[in-house]
Amino acid sequence: MQTFNIHEAKTHFSRLIEQAAGGDTIIIAKAGKPLVKLIALDAQPTPSRLGFLAGEFQVPDDFNEMMAQEIEDMFGV
Repeated sequence: MQTFNIHEAKTHFSRLIEQAAGGDTIIIAKAGKPLVKLIALDAQPTPSRLGFLAGEFQVPDDFNEMMAQEIEDMFGV
């Protein structure tokens, strides 16, 4: 992990992007205090949305048939 100040990062931005795309982690700092991290998009873990509410509620077995008659009456199916 390399750290660069803002001025240096602006001067060598293209090179820093290439390094980050190659798998390096780049820290950009202001007055020696780290502000941001530059990493490749592939390096970020992808959050899993599938199943994020698993076990939180139960779907009734007859869910697809629930209120079937009322729906038919409303839409004249």
